[in-house]
Amino acid sequence: MLFGVPMPKHPAGLNPLTTASRAGLGAAFVLLLALTGVSLTDHGRGHYVGLFALVPLLACVFAWWQPVLALGLLAIVVGAGFMAASGAVHTAGLINVLGIMLGTAIAGAVARMRQQQNDRVAELWRLATVAQQAVLRPLGPQVGALAVAGRYISASTSADIGGDLYEALDTPYGVRIIIGDVRGKGLEAVRLASIVLGSYRHVAYERADLRAVVTDLDRAVARSVGDEDFVTAALVEERGGTLTIVNCGHPAPLLLRRGQVIPLEPPAPAPPLGFMPVARPRVERLEPGDRLLLFTDGLGEARREGEFFPTADRAWRLLGHGTVGDGLASLETALVDWVHGQLDDDIALVLLEYAGPDGGPAVPMPSWEVGAAGS
Repeated sequence: MLFGVPMPKHPAGLNPLTTASRAGLGAAFVLLLALTGVSLTDHGRGHYVGLFALVPLLACVFAWWQPVLALGLLAIVVGAGFMAASGAVHTAGLINVLGIMLGTAIAGAVARMRQQQNDRVAELWRLATVAQQAVLRPLGPQVGALAVAGRYISASTSADIGGDLYEALDTPYGVRIIIGDVRGKGLEAVRLASIVLGSYRHVAYERADLRAVVTDLDRAVARSVGDEDFVTAALVEERGGTLTIVNCGHPAPLLLRRGQVIPLEPPAPAPPLGFMPVARPRVERLEPGDRLLLFTDGLGEARREGEFFPTADRAWRLLGHGTVGDGLASLETALVDWVHGQLDDDIALVLLEYAGPDGGPAVPMPSWEVGAAGS
């Protein structure tokens, strides 16, 4: 059970006295004082000397080995003092003092092992963070005619990392954005996310049709996963003021326009990447000032006491003002407050704002937009 008590992460080699460590050491010191008081009422007969072994054992649950040994040595000195005060060096007293010394040695060893374990966890957490940052490159602040901001909200402070992904690219076919969610967690999920993003960063520049990009990504996922693994994804393209969305089993983006929040549901459902999706694009004409929120299902599943976070109801108030970065910061603050800091899943967020035509070279109209005016 001693190893089941979490210790705060810290850079390897540093041993700060955290709030929990100070509280634990304080409790152990109070126990030492209490045992000292009880022994004094025993008129120096030393009946309770053996209980001083509990002091370092309590301290090792919370603190590093250095303060544990210091408290243990103090307990040994006090216990030996009571034994000497009894006026006779008897076998039971010696056994009690040896018991305190043994307890101190065990407590120091346990604290040292837990400290090494915590150092390993901290290093794994650091490496996992570096790996995830390598996969999720910073977005924005401007990509083509779009102001772009991305945010990743982790559900855990441990070394667990998720497979949520996003990317925004300015390609010859317009600005293209992907957001996705790999089934599962950990390094395997990060590996698959890196495969999807690596493929996307290549084919987004090569395929004129967004549906062809989906086909290439589906092949990449199918080659890299098992039968039950998949990746939900939404691909968005802004081309000359035309917004095209291809959705593969992913939560529908939210369009924020003139105080309204409009879910951009796909014309027909399509399965995730890895299950050969045949997705129908949804086409919208953008207006200057329009904002688009892309998110993973962790946002839709965030709840407290069974009540889900009201994303659509609060989206305009949280995201409709300031910069896109300010909007995501406001959304994260409101979300964390709603769930009292206890998220069940990681969340990836991307917020886009269309500023209007940039006056640059004309981008060819998507073939599927022809005849779709007013759709």
